[in-house]
Amino acid sequence: MTARQWQLAHGRLIDLGGKAVVVGILNVTPDSFSDGGLFHAPETALAQARRMIGEGADIIDVGGESTRPGAAAISAGEEQDRILPVIEALAGLGEVLISVDTYRAETARLAVAAGAHIVNDVWGLQREPGIASVAAQTGAGLIVMHTGRDREKLPDVIADQFAFLERSLDIARRSGVADDHIVLDPGFGFAKETADENLDLMARFSELHALGFPLMAGTSRKRFIGTVTGRDAADRAAGTAATSVILRLKGAHLFRVHDVAINVDALAVADAMLARQTAKPDPRSER
Repeated sequence: MTARQWQLAHGRLIDLGGKAVVVGILNVTPDSFSDGGLFHAPETALAQARRMIGEGADIIDVGGESTRPGAAAISAGEEQDRILPVIEALAGLGEVLISVDTYRAETARLAVAAGAHIVNDVWGLQREPGIASVAAQTGAGLIVMHTGRDREKLPDVIADQFAFLERSLDIARRSGVADDHIVLDPGFGFAKETADENLDLMARFSELHALGFPLMAGTSRKRFIGTVTGRDAADRAAGTAATSVILRLKGAHLFRVHDVAINVDALAVADAMLARQTAKPDPRSER
């Protein structure tokens, strides 16, 4: 897997390629689909972040508005009130990279000012295109996610990925975001209507490398894993880890997960196998 550096805000960077990067999900919300309300208070959110860091998370992704289907919309002010104290506290720890999960340009600007290094937009820059300018001006890393919501998708799962993400990349580039600041996320579960559609996206994941950017996988506890395993959302850690390994072997660089420890261990095994696969053979083995 080709190694590269992802450039982030505040002069930070992270190496991608040689080792899977684990992104711990921190939902500071009352209504997220599997952990809503658990970490709504800043104190419990910070404690959960510390736990995920201890389990091996490289990045903590802080979100203040649920993105589950049918979730109630909140104002920008409410979103900011939820996440900014947590981001400031995490930045004070100085030991982890911080991502902000938002589609709002002003929230992104305030979050980076508070210490966030990465902006993660689940609308792929297409709901508030000004968020790309915020990333360009602040030097933040930018995660651009594919979604099928509020539009008609192409019938082929990969063709739709390319059509949507190429439009997003055009927005990013016209706004001045350099390519080495960008990661793409195919958006598992975001208006992928059936388990088969998500499984097809997994099976064909390698085709996304033609876009030329590092890729993040966000399968954690998604409904299609429940369809396959019969497990409720809170019991899908093992199923998620299986998808993480599959997608690592298909070239994903980052993994956004609720259950950090099991995914860190599973990805360590995948990375060890990949390292052996690319190692030079021992000449003695050919005698």
